[in-house]
Amino acid sequence: MVGLSAGIKFFSFFPGAVEKYYSTGFYPLIARLLRILFGWIPFSIGDIFYAAVIVWLVMAAISFLRKLFKKQIDRYFIVRAVSAAMQTLLVIYILFNVLWGLNYNRRGIAYQLQLNIQTYSTTELQNLLRVIVGRLNELDSASRIDRSEFKRKKRLFDESIQSYHLLSGTNAIFSYPTPSVKPSLFSYAGNYLGFTGYYNPFSGEAQVNTTVPVYVQPFTTCHEIGHQLGYAKEDEANIAGYLSARSSDNPLFRYSVYFDLYLYAATELYLRDSTLLVPLREKLKPDVRADFRDLRNFYKKYENPMEPYIRRLYGRYLKANSQPKGIMSYDEIIAWMIAYAKKYGEAAL
Repeated sequence: MVGLSAGIKFFSFFPGAVEKYYSTGFYPLIARLLRILFGWIPFSIGDIFYAAVIVWLVMAAISFLRKLFKKQIDRYFIVRAVSAAMQTLLVIYILFNVLWGLNYNRRGIAYQLQLNIQTYSTTELQNLLRVIVGRLNELDSASRIDRSEFKRKKRLFDESIQSYHLLSGTNAIFSYPTPSVKPSLFSYAGNYLGFTGYYNPFSGEAQVNTTVPVYVQPFTTCHEIGHQLGYAKEDEANIAGYLSARSSDNPLFRYSVYFDLYLYAATELYLRDSTLLVPLREKLKPDVRADFRDLRNFYKKYENPMEPYIRRLYGRYLKANSQPKGIMSYDEIIAWMIAYAKKYGEAAL
């Protein structure tokens, strides 16, 4: 297993080979197979697996403490435990990379769409935010017509799948065969931990937190499907989610994607020059501002001392997987959007 792990690591140093042989070769086959195996089950097998692992770890810790208290731990026990732990970690590393993780090392969506991602100016950020504000205001009324319908998970997931179907009609790289998206069994826990969705690389399932405000869920769902399609990095899953949600013929989906983009762009502009954000924020319609206020109040209910540590741990995971900005990797969609506007024009946003 050590040799196989070393081989996988060596292969990951060649993005061109990963893109050709894994991300657009082997991975789509294994991802579709996982969705065939587990997609028909109405609940998340991956969540059950995670829960079982947590229970096992707790029981193992209790057993270890008992042995320690009874002085039953010797050098032979420690050697066996360390050896077993190393073997387990190697198996997890191999499965993670073979089933999905190597996508962190691909050339990726910028290569496929031929986008030139560069550092952007504050003026470019302002212009992008101005467009986003305009889109939100345009979609405000239409996005409220059937919001209650999207509290039904099936409607949410069906529309998300349809958005990728429409997008793949113009670009086949976003083809999504044998679709499968599921509600997270840990949605309420997710509110405390600060996540709205996640992808399970071992089961191929995309899970969505369906307890957050309904206008957040469409973009989150499209983002997680982006992970299913092999866009492992968060900025790449964001651009896939943007392109698909924007392609939807449902106003709530388009509203959801610009709502999320506003959060990223407004935060960045505030950090650069808070005075520049004020006039743009004031241009938002009252109902749009109310949505942002409601979302802020929603998360305030779940604030807890553990969330910063969870975010920090997740940030380290992202950094370990070719995303040096950690949790800030999500924000890089702004650079992608500006590059997209430069190539296709502002009207294409």
